Amino acid sequence: MATHEQPAGAPDLDELSRRARAAGVPERDEGLIVCENLVRIYQTEGVEVQALQGLDLAVSQGEMIALIGASGSGKSTLLAILSGQDVPTAGSAEVAGHDLLAMKRRDRLGYRRSTVGFVWQQSARNLLPYLTAAENVMLPMTYTGVKRSRRRARAEELLDLLGVGHCRDRNPDALSGGEQQRVAIAVANANEPRVLFADEPTGELDTATSDEIFAALRRANEDLGVTVVVVTHDALVSEQVQRTVRIRNGRTSTEVLRRVSTDKHGVGSVTAEEYAVLDRNGRLQIPREFTERLHLRKRVRLALEADHVGVWPDAAARQASAAEGGSSAESDGSDMKKR
Repeated sequence: MATHEQPAGAPDLDELSRRARAAGVPERDEGLIVCENLVRIYQTEGVEVQALQGLDLAVSQGEMIALIGASGSGKSTLLAILSGQDVPTAGSAEVAGHDLLAMKRRDRLGYRRSTVGFVWQQSARNLLPYLTAAENVMLPMTYTGVKRSRRRARAEELLDLLGVGHCRDRNPDALSGGEQQRVAIAVANANEPRVLFADEPTGELDTATSDEIFAALRRANEDLGVTVVVVTHDALVSEQVQRTVRIRNGRTSTEVLRRVSTDKHGVGSVTAEEYAVLDRNGRLQIPREFTERLHLRKRVRLALEADHVGVWPDAAARQASAAEGGSSAESDGSDMKKR
């Protein structure tokens, strides 16, 4: 019987299998917060609701970002998972080295006390009404064994940093809405968390007071070194940060990056660029205004060019567009570029 000898130096079957597996796994994103193909499914009255549908997200240490999206987009579900209040169904989510899918109940409690801080929209959920501002800030430190003398000093440092040192001996009902939220930010930073999550922190405040709250969040980000993630449905709020991530249908859809540039006269200006998010499986969400204008439905035609990808509607959609008096995608030259 004929035998086939393997050439010297050629990889064996196990090595070939290992290479195939490695080639099929995309390079993992890095960051303080990393979500990959994150899924969360709820059962409501026998109906399955998929709140997150394979979401990817990476946030670097020291960033201050805004997550925006309409009601039902999945942003609140994502926040609940990242803050340790909910558990994902599938995928992976890590925050500061903590695997949120693998954590036990006791680990999750310690994670919420020490690794992350949280600010709710409603001040009543942030502060205990029978404690003063300083006592509210001191309270989280009692759960982590901080000495009383250190608790008081830390509380006063935080209140002074956030511009509400004069409120230290007042109860919440003696504070304005803006003062309550700034005290809440101090409470969230009491145990020196790695990440601060804020859920609609300016939702009940006027524009001027909202600016004060974002100034306090930026101060926490810059002076305390905490990474800040703000969740909101208000697109104007997102202009307060350098990076905005939009969530739609349970996935990240677009990102806006803001940069400060200075001209030759030393005058600074802010520029904003919007990008579609390409996930690990090669999927992206084309904005609705694009799909409606160009009649992109069900299937599209792709063309790989030297420096971009062209996207066209199929023949039936082009005929429908022409019948409605619109121009075709090819005559319009409206191919979507992906740099």
